[in-house]
Amino acid sequence: MRIIPAIDIIEGKCVRLSKGDYDTKKIYNENPLEVAKSFEAHGIKHLHLVDLDGAKNEHIVNYKILEEIAGNTALKVDFGGGLKTDDDLRIAFESGAQQITGGSIAVKNPDQFRKWLKTYGPDKIILGADAHKRKIAISGWLEESDNDVVDFIVDYQNEGVHYVICTDISKDGMLEGPGFELYAEIIEKTTIKLIASGGISTFDELPKLAQMGCEGIIIGKAIYENRISLKQLEKYIIRN
Repeated sequence: MRIIPAIDIIEGKCVRLSKGDYDTKKIYNENPLEVAKSFEAHGIKHLHLVDLDGAKNEHIVNYKILEEIAGNTALKVDFGGGLKTDDDLRIAFESGAQQITGGSIAVKNPDQFRKWLKTYGPDKIILGADAHKRKIAISGWLEESDNDVVDFIVDYQNEGVHYVICTDISKDGMLEGPGFELYAEIIEKTTIKLIASGGISTFDELPKLAQMGCEGIIIGKAIYENRISLKQLEKYIIRN
């Protein structure tokens, strides 16, 4: 199971939200590159970079941060937040993203998302399936759709999607544990490579998610609040 720390960006700063609520913003570091380098120094190879300004404004905003991290580390970055147009995707990949995550676009403009899948291939395009009470949430989690999360993933698996990042919004940033039941259902009903996200609070949850069959795990607030240390993650990566 891949360990994928998250860096969420607002106004160029490393922040975290609770349940996707922008009013709960907490700044952890003014320098995202510094944070990325500390991850890399502990053996981490992957990074989930979220442009929260982009998600709110519905177009890519913080691509310079992506450029800086990709240009000064060897981290494989997946980038998401506000990617809506071919131009947004071009900028993201030219700025150094290895993969991009599309969430709202897959709900609001499925033809565009399918086009990206065909153009770039399923190893470059991750489906973002962020759910609140099983319903897919969009636009930086400011809107809720009528799509059931598992049905949504199954439909896109049939379209050729390989990777899904699924965030249980009710758990995100709350440090109360991840949505084990939801992830178990997704793993049971699909053959997707599932990247679990949201609610990770203790190191002990990692092996449990790995045993369930998660391909990756995104960890955010638990690192920033020192619930899980980078040294623990380093040891886990070496052992596995």
